[in-house]
This record gives sequence, C-alpha cells and structure tokens, in this order.
Amino acid sequence: MVTVNFKKIMIATDGSVCSRMAANNGIELARLSGGTVYAVYVVSTDYFSSMAVDFDWERMKEALKKEGRSAVSYVKRAGELEGVDVKPILLEGHPADELIRYAGENEMDIVVMGTLGRTGLDRLLLGSVAENVVRHCKVPVMVISEKCRA
Repeated sequence: MVTVNFKKIMIATDGSVCSRMAANNGIELARLSGGTVYAVYVVSTDYFSSMAVDFDWERMKEALKKEGRSAVSYVKRAGELEGVDVKPILLEGHPADELIRYAGENEMDIVVMGTLGRTGLDRLLLGSVAENVVRHCKVPVMVISEKCRA
C-alpha cells in the first residue's frame, strides 16, 4: 500500500459548485495524509482594467472580497467537519498568475482545483484558469472536472 504524503495542500476556490467539489476532494486528501489545507481565493483585478473610469472600484473590490471570504469559509467549515486544519488566504491579481505564484513561493505539495470543463469556442474565448495553472505551475495539480455547473 502506498502512503499519501501531501502535507501542504492548496485548494483554489472561487465559490462555484466545481470548486466546492474540488475542496471536498482536497480535504479528503488532507485527512488521509494529515496535511494542512490552504484555501486560496484570488480577487481578480482583471475586472478593474476593463471597466469604465468612473466605476466605483472600491465597492466592486469589496464585493469580490466578500465573495472570496465566503468561498474560503466554505472550505474552512468543510475542513473542520473532517478534523482538517484549513488556512484561508485571499490574494489579489490575475487568478492563474497568483495561484501559480502562491503555490511555488509557499512550497505547496499539490494544488487542487475545479474546472467547468469548457471546450471549443467557450474555452478559446474565455480561457481557463485551471488550464493555465496546469500548464505553468511547478507544483503538481489535481483538477476535478466532474459533471458540475456553476
């Protein structure tokens, strides 16, 4: 039997159904290995660069931070139910870049995240945070892509 040895598990969350499924898998991995979960939400600054100059940036930023606190709180509560230590982390910036940076700088053993599994034109137009993380992260990435919809 192989022993699971992931001590630092980063769960990237955006509060969606897919990221909640990923969180549940990451928490189970942490429970089995005795690891700590780092629940990471990135307040995307991409929104700020594409909006009108007279837009209320602070209000938008606060709304995104509130959404982020809710997303990491879900992971923290789910971890508590399983006896897993969860550290909530809020970052700001481009989501894929920040997730990759945080995972590397903090020497995570694995990144767990969900994806909507878009294909074709949707993927081409929208891009994919999960795809960028998988392609560029030096840390192993587990992507949960079950039949989930946001």
